Amino acid sequence: MRYLNVRPFAYENSGAVIPNGDGSETLYPDSIGRNVYLNMISAAKKYVYITTPYLICDFAILDALRTAAKKGVDVRIITPGIPDKKLIWLMTRSNYELLVRDGVKIYEYTPGFIHAKNFICDDIFAVCGTINLDYRSLVHHLECGVWLYNVNAIHTMKTDFMDTMAQSEVITAEKAMLSAPQKLLRNIMKVLFPML
Repeated sequence: MRYLNVRPFAYENSGAVIPNGDGSETLYPDSIGRNVYLNMISAAKKYVYITTPYLICDFAILDALRTAAKKGVDVRIITPGIPDKKLIWLMTRSNYELLVRDGVKIYEYTPGFIHAKNFICDDIFAVCGTINLDYRSLVHHLECGVWLYNVNAIHTMKTDFMDTMAQSEVITAEKAMLSAPQKLLRNIMKVLFPML
C-alpha cells in the first residue's frame, strides 16, 4: 500500500474497504494484485469463490487453488461460456483438467461472456476490481482493485455469485479434457504465455 498513499476507511464500525493499484514491476515491484489473490486463496478456511473472464495464471496461483481444494476448501471458479477470443478461451480451458481433478469446481456462464473479476472468501474477505487471472493483468497492466473486509457488500457479491452460478454449466472431469488437436494448439500457445 505504500505506493498509493491510501488509508483504509472504516465501514459500519467493524469492516474496512481498501483500494489498491498494481502494474508493471517498474512501478509496483510488490505485485500487489497477485499477492492479494494468493493470500486470499491461502487464507481460505471454508470457501473461495472466483469470477474471472480469463484463467491463464502462473503455477503459484494454480498450485494455491489446487492445494486449497485438497485441504477441503470449497473452491469455485466461474468463467465465460462464450468467449471473446477463442484462443484465449482455449488457454483458459486448458487449466480445467488439472484443477477439476484436484477438487476445484469450475462453471462456465452459459448466457454469454462474463467480465467480472471477483474473489469472495469465507464471508469475511472479498476483492472486486479490474485484475484478471492472466499473466498480462497480474504482471504488466495497470490495474486497480478494492479489498473488502467484513462489510455488507461481501454478502451482495456472494449472492450475485450464486445467481451467476445457477446460470452456469458445471465442468465435469470429462468436459474438462481437451481433444488431441486442442492439446497441440495449447502447447504451441504456451510459448506465447507472457503475451496472453
